[in-house]
Amino acid sequence: MFVIGGRTGPDKILSDVWSLDTTKNCWKLLQCGGSVFPPRHRHAAAVMGSNIYVFGGLDNDIIFSSFYVLDTINLHWKEIPVSGDWPNARHSHSMVASDSQIFMFGGYDGGKALGDLYSFDVQMGQWKKEITAGKNPHARFSHSIFVYKNYLGVLGGCPITQHCQELALLDLKLCIWKHVTLKSVGKDLFVRSTANIVGDDLVIVGGGASCYAFGTKFSEPAKVSLLHLMHSHDDYMPFKNQRQYMIGQNGGLKGNKVENSQGHQLEHIPNISETESLCFNDNVPHINGQSHMIPLHCVLQLEKKYAKQGKDILKKFGWLDLGRKAYSEEGGVHICFPVCQELFAVFHERSRHSRDAIDQENKIPLSKPLSQDGYLLNKLSCSEALTLLHEYGAILLEDKVVETKKTAMSPLKVMTEAITSLVGKKGLPAELLEELPTRWDRIDDIVILPATSFKNILWDSIAEELWLIVAKSLKAHRLARQGPVAATGTRDSTLEILVGDDGWVNHKENGILYSFDVTKCMFSWGNLSEKLRMAKLDCKDEVIVDLFAGIGYFVLPFLVRAQAKFVYACEWNPHAIEALRHNLQSNSVADRCILLEGDNRNTAPKGVADRVCLGLLPSSECSWVTAVRALRREGGILHVHGNTKDSEECQWTDHVSKSIYEIAKSEGYCWEVSIEHVERVKWYAPHIRHIVADVRCRQIQR
Repeated sequence: MFVIGGRTGPDKILSDVWSLDTTKNCWKLLQCGGSVFPPRHRHAAAVMGSNIYVFGGLDNDIIFSSFYVLDTINLHWKEIPVSGDWPNARHSHSMVASDSQIFMFGGYDGGKALGDLYSFDVQMGQWKKEITAGKNPHARFSHSIFVYKNYLGVLGGCPITQHCQELALLDLKLCIWKHVTLKSVGKDLFVRSTANIVGDDLVIVGGGASCYAFGTKFSEPAKVSLLHLMHSHDDYMPFKNQRQYMIGQNGGLKGNKVENSQGHQLEHIPNISETESLCFNDNVPHINGQSHMIPLHCVLQLEKKYAKQGKDILKKFGWLDLGRKAYSEEGGVHICFPVCQELFAVFHERSRHSRDAIDQENKIPLSKPLSQDGYLLNKLSCSEALTLLHEYGAILLEDKVVETKKTAMSPLKVMTEAITSLVGKKGLPAELLEELPTRWDRIDDIVILPATSFKNILWDSIAEELWLIVAKSLKAHRLARQGPVAATGTRDSTLEILVGDDGWVNHKENGILYSFDVTKCMFSWGNLSEKLRMAKLDCKDEVIVDLFAGIGYFVLPFLVRAQAKFVYACEWNPHAIEALRHNLQSNSVADRCILLEGDNRNTAPKGVADRVCLGLLPSSECSWVTAVRALRREGGILHVHGNTKDSEECQWTDHVSKSIYEIAKSEGYCWEVSIEHVERVKWYAPHIRHIVADVRCRQIQR
């Protein structure tokens, strides 16, 4: 057994290879030669003979599209050159081997979940994007796939929807999808689980999810019998007319459902017969018993009165080609809708592989007559949709107009194409493109790139052209790149301006104006929910001490929204103090706040506060004594920020409570100390939460 890459922490990404000798139960770190295999996690791998193929993955903000093979006999890595329909960069996808092919489904490209299916022919060394028939599985990542006999299965993943409660099965011979409903719905979350075939059983182990509201959920092992699938073949009738192909009104209008002893259901693909209309017109290239060329572009012709209903059906089932324009014919009598090749392919694939006649007794007629309102789309099955198109007199034609829509490209695509062109012109290696960012922050008119983007020193040789191209592509007046937080007590920003003269920005949030220099001061987007929570407090009669004021992250919500009587703002970063002074003036609350410059352990007031804010990460424990001393003798509220492992949250809150009690006792206060509320603000890192404990301190009456 081989383990490749992964990570041991948020910034500890690995590229090592370990092997487990299953006869000796002994692990060994392997020294591999050949091509350099970059560190990555959330990649996918598949075994073919003695070779392990690895595609994609993630290293901080870099998402890979590179493809490697490891020869486990010679311990030699080789990067496979680009060939065929090369998949785009992705992580959290899945791969599986079958015969001489490797199949890859889904994943995440940094902006969206993917639902594409690719195959790699090991002998030819080429990728191919597969065109399939039937209802495709929804886009997803962190899922599992497997191969059982001539079926490829897709299970679970994110985003979690009712579709993740289904098992999608692709018939690898017919290239048609089927769907099986699992009855363990609600009990298990098949996210990042493993799916293995043991005999005729699908064995699912592990997986789960972490959620702010519902905590962490791990799935129990599950087993599903797949044997019955091999005995539930769909029936198809061969077409006799090679030049005209039709789907009949009575051609299996509903999917038959077969329930097995394991309690899951298989929904059959609709049957097809040769009868009248929805025909493939003679304008479509000729089909014979040996070969068939699917037209590059097809349209579905409908009478104008059925155009809206037909378009709704095409959109619902993903058959409408949104990249081309619809057009009218014969003075508006007919409307031609551009459709995807899948709509043509579904009939062709079924007819090409059909051998057995349909059992006429199994055909189910249209379940209800057409009405003025037609069918409710959300209840319409695939087979009923095809029957409705038949009723509307739809005809499938080759599109001879092919007028594409002038759709605006996304900023990411614009940037990628422009930089790809620049890299090619300058003769730089294509591997540099893996450092292009897939996400960025925007504040005011500055776009802030992640620290991991454009890090190779080769970028410096084209920096002058590069940054202008990036800024223009992302429609930014100014461009910057994030740097690590300075390892100083003042936690300065090390952001670098790439295009523009300075880093001073204005940012309005919840009706509050924040102004600051992004190259010198930190600004956390993840704290928005906590700032909103503080803003909703009723503090009109309260005096508040903020021990880590910054540019006014919580000072301003306390003053502007919560209407605090007075706030003492402690801060020792001179750049943050400059910004805070400006922000107090611009929000017209300077008369209710005093700035205390320097170390709060020396500058904070004592015995004045009804409420103290300790908003420092990863820990504010250095100022817990100061916070207790700032409270009035009668006590008050402490908002204690900190980072903790999600599994150690209770231990952290117990530590906060006991520590505050002991500090108060040592200061001569007789207080009852309790945790009134724990706010989970955000994930700071994998399994590390930023949380806030609201600590109530009450004086005990003697």
